[in-house]
Amino acid sequence: MAEWAAKRFWTEAQAVPEGAGFAVHLDGRPVKTPAKAPLLLPTEALARAVAAEWQAQGEKIDPLSMPFTRSANSALDRVAPQHADVAEIVAAYGESDLICYRAESPTALVERQAVAWDPLVDWASDALDAPLVIATGVMHVPQPATSIEALRALVQRQDAFALTALHDLTALSGSLIMGLAVQAGHAAPEDLWERSRVDEAWQIEQWGEDEEAAEVAARKRGDFLHAAELFRLSRLAK
Repeated sequence: MAEWAAKRFWTEAQAVPEGAGFAVHLDGRPVKTPAKAPLLLPTEALARAVAAEWQAQGEKIDPLSMPFTRSANSALDRVAPQHADVAEIVAAYGESDLICYRAESPTALVERQAVAWDPLVDWASDALDAPLVIATGVMHVPQPATSIEALRALVQRQDAFALTALHDLTALSGSLIMGLAVQAGHAAPEDLWERSRVDEAWQIEQWGEDEEAAEVAARKRGDFLHAAELFRLSRLAK
């Protein structure tokens, strides 16, 4: 049975309006999530992306080649039923955000962090009403309670698809502010990813790049950009 399930059984995958959203049909049969829930997408654009992944499958289904399908499954099967818990996990990053912890030395690294991260600290204060405290070293420094509450409220208001994207953007970068900046269109996802890698880029310059670490970094970059695109498509009308 498992072998049969892995084989392609359809000719055409289509995005189809359904209720307030869109479904994906395989020769007229609606796709369901692994938990057997209807695979309902919030926008036609995201439904088309999911349908394209199914249409591109060969004789056997390769889930690893279907990132939007996997993200949609995660949003519906895992995030939606546990929205409050996931939101709390994501919001907690605001209490120890990457951009708030700076090196004490060398001067060149300190300056790079300031150039990359100070504008995001300013943006969080101005646009998100969340002033943040900058510290040196790795010891935890409490952030203003009003700022944490403002960030938590922003996270809690997100729907399942937006929260799925934000979870990955935040966890991969180590920064809730960067994740929110992607969603707000404050800067390009590629730019924000590079800003999240200031420390790693510095270490590579000093000691060289490890091949295995480079592969991991490339995979994380791809996942970060995918999460940004997931959010974008979940907001597009078409």
